[in-house]
Amino acid sequence: FDERPFSDFIVFLKSLGIEPETVIKSEEWVASVPDDLDDELDEKIETRYEQLLEMNESLVAEQEGENHIHTAGINVTLSDGRVVQASIDPSLVNRLLGVLSADELGVLVSAIADAVENPDQRPLCQR
Repeated sequence: FDERPFSDFIVFLKSLGIEPETVIKSEEWVASVPDDLDDELDEKIETRYEQLLEMNESLVAEQEGENHIHTAGINVTLSDGRVVQASIDPSLVNRLLGVLSADELGVLVSAIADAVENPDQRPLCQR
C-alpha cells in the first residue's frame, strides 16, 4: 500500500472496532486483522480493501507514469519466519478473491509453501 490508502484502511478498521496489527518497514505497509471475524464483517473489510487496492494502483500508476508495472504480491511466510512476496498478476488475484476469502487464500498459500519446504512423497491417502 501507498501511505494514503493504508491510512484510510486503518481508519476504516478502527471505525469497525478492530485494532489492526501494523508493520511499516521501508516501503512495506502491512495491516493484519484477527482471523476470527464473522462473515459479514469479513465481507465489509474485503470490499473496502479491494476499493483501496484500486486507489493504490491509481496512485502508483500516477507516480510512476510509463514505468508503472502492473503487479500484485502475496505474502508467503516460510517455516523459519521469513516473509517473502510472490509476484502475481493482479487480475489473477482478483479472480481468486472473487471466490476465496483472504483467509482462505492465505491457507492455500501456506499449504503450498509447506509442501515445497517439507516435501512428502506419500500419496494423500497415506498421510
